[in-house]
Amino acid sequence: MEDFRQNLEYRIPEEFNFAYDVMDAWAEEAPDKLALLWTNDHDEERRYTFADLKRESDRTAAYFSSLGIGKGDMVMLILKRRHQFWTSIIALHKIGAVAIPATFLLTAKDIIYRCEMASIKAIVCCGDEEILEHVNGAAPHCPTLCHRISIGPEVPQGWEDFEKGVAQAGEWHKPAHLNKATDYCIMYFTSGTSGEPKMVIHDHTYPLGHLSTAAFWHNLHEDSLHLTVADTGWGKAVWGKLYGQWIVGAAVFVYDHEKFTPADILRKMEQYHVTSFCAPPTIYRFMIREDLTRFDLSSLKYCTTAGEALNGAVYQKFYEATGIRLMEGFGQTETTLTLGTFPWMEPKPGSMGVPNPQYDIELIKPDGTPAGEGEIGQIVVRTDRRKQIGLFCCYYRNPELTQQTWHDGLYYTGDLAYYDADGYYWFVGRADDVIKSSGYRIGPFEVESALMTHPAVVECAITGVPDDIRGEVVKATIVLGKEWKDRAGEALVKELQEHVKHETAPYKYPRVIEFVDELPKTISGKIRRVEIREKDREK
Repeated sequence: MEDFRQNLEYRIPEEFNFAYDVMDAWAEEAPDKLALLWTNDHDEERRYTFADLKRESDRTAAYFSSLGIGKGDMVMLILKRRHQFWTSIIALHKIGAVAIPATFLLTAKDIIYRCEMASIKAIVCCGDEEILEHVNGAAPHCPTLCHRISIGPEVPQGWEDFEKGVAQAGEWHKPAHLNKATDYCIMYFTSGTSGEPKMVIHDHTYPLGHLSTAAFWHNLHEDSLHLTVADTGWGKAVWGKLYGQWIVGAAVFVYDHEKFTPADILRKMEQYHVTSFCAPPTIYRFMIREDLTRFDLSSLKYCTTAGEALNGAVYQKFYEATGIRLMEGFGQTETTLTLGTFPWMEPKPGSMGVPNPQYDIELIKPDGTPAGEGEIGQIVVRTDRRKQIGLFCCYYRNPELTQQTWHDGLYYTGDLAYYDADGYYWFVGRADDVIKSSGYRIGPFEVESALMTHPAVVECAITGVPDDIRGEVVKATIVLGKEWKDRAGEALVKELQEHVKHETAPYKYPRVIEFVDELPKTISGKIRRVEIREKDREK
């Protein structure tokens, strides 16, 4: 670990483009090497070598260019897990356009907001009727939107046919002058847990920032076949299905499905001999409910997880069933992997691991001083000593917000954590979500993790509600399992409170419990605790 910490170094050329300098370089060096193995829930299958991806991305770049899409233009990709996502995003990199991956859950209102904020020139999307309908509904209100492109199977009137256009495209010629490494490359709209989505924009060094994600967290090599569970509309897709994996020469496995079924994922992993797997803890919770002995997972060698705190019981059950330790990591849309549990480390379930030496990480207390062992502080990235590869450029077109979160040589992540005697970091919660009760600072994640170990709880959200004596008290908003809903009442409230007292420090137990049918969430599935707090204030 010390060697990793002391000697990890990035040397970035003035001009860098992932599509040419990584993908096309692999196509020249190992043209027949498998790069992408795609299958879907209809048992269709496509295998792409690096040479195949060069050819297809060249043709796609020629097609986009023929539409007038050029350097700096904003292009939204709403492509689920369709294989055209990969050829399209590589093509946009080759042109120098800015790719904006987006979820298929966007409504017309969401699309209008994104077009207005980013001046989007083209939208490429799969031909699902609902998606086409939302884009059509938004289009009249989006004056910058020049092209609506469908990959099919439906290509309605007024839309351009992606497959036909690519098939008829001319030859693509690499530009004489590459983009600078500092030119914009990819942008994401955040999920909006506490307000309107922010535009997080990265430059062409961002793909290089994922080298450590793939090589030192996913533990990949040239013979790996890696599966990350993520829709292409979210940042986790390029964490686990694109940049780092192909930098190290691994093959990316994609299972394109409409409905998540744990058994189906496991069958695909068995059928195609997946060697490496990454998913949020929720996915592992579903998996351990299956009889894992029904599946031959002997090819699976390494598993990682991120997105929320990992429950110790989930870790243990998965380990007992597979012999594989779950290695946690942490990062944001604004970053690549900032903390991780690396292959040479002993994992501590629930811990994010240790700082990735790619970043200059510190914990800062509210008074601006460094947090010591066991003290809660905000995770910050120091930027005054060296360039942090993988860190975003800014919040696009919002210098005020950028200044609020990134000033005096520090980028403030908004996430709170503490570290233990071994230097392992433990997530506490978002700074806005921490509850201050009777002098204690209580992070929602720890209480939520404790509640989730009770069999009655399917989902929960911890918030603070005002209290005249304690300042705030802990409230749990809980979705119960079907078989428990008839028991919702005072007896179950007391049972859950006692359960939390047993699982964590007694002062953290929820003094208020509300049972609900569903939790308010963003389109990415993240819980909007701010909405719960607002409703409580209105009562």
